[in-house]
Amino acid sequence: MGYIRNGFAKTRQVLPKVKKIIFWSAFASFLSTIVMVVALKWFPVLVTPLVLLRAGEYALDGKWVAIQKDWVSLDEISPHLRKAVIASEDPKFLSHSGFDFEAIAKAIDANKRRKIKMGASTISQQTAKNVFLYPSRTFVRKGLEAYFTVLIENIWDKRRILEVYLNVIELGPGIYGAEAASRHYFQKSARNLAQGEAQLFAAILPNPRKWNPKRPTNFVLRRRNFIKRNLALLGNSYFKPTM
Repeated sequence: MGYIRNGFAKTRQVLPKVKKIIFWSAFASFLSTIVMVVALKWFPVLVTPLVLLRAGEYALDGKWVAIQKDWVSLDEISPHLRKAVIASEDPKFLSHSGFDFEAIAKAIDANKRRKIKMGASTISQQTAKNVFLYPSRTFVRKGLEAYFTVLIENIWDKRRILEVYLNVIELGPGIYGAEAASRHYFQKSARNLAQGEAQLFAAILPNPRKWNPKRPTNFVLRRRNFIKRNLALLGNSYFKPTM
């Protein structure tokens, strides 16, 4: 019995220390995320978890796929591409605070009847996922995505979110960002993309490793027409001059 009492006594002594370790570890993790998001408000995103994951996948498949990635400012990316991406991925980007709750509700309702699930992630959510997290559909990852979305919406502005998004999105095997993709597919800088080229880039975003803007499938062409209609509905007055 003495051994049992001693064991309980030691446990009572250890538990407060464990709680302190857990608390300070959680606080340090929280603080590190704040510091990271603040730093990336000013500095380029040089690498993302997706880039590393894809490189590992290609290596395991015995493929050598060179990484093409060039960081440019938002002003060096064609306004046609900025508008096309917003019209394609997130028409309410300039007006929401990170989440499009109407689109989320519609997606939940539609997914009850569909085998192929549709998403409702905003550009802000996609940026949070691409920069800080890994591709996954778990609740933990979605929760972290929501957390980082709130952070970037409050620490960055819309220009910075769009700038980061357009520099890190996957646009082909080993191709990341608008500048690298423009040079790979059209042998020109992203600032010189024509309207049609920009719309084709936006059209392949759902599956950029499968589709090619220079050889668009019928599905990609239908998506381009959808983007054109969205642009017409939004109108030029919707897009701020800086966008």
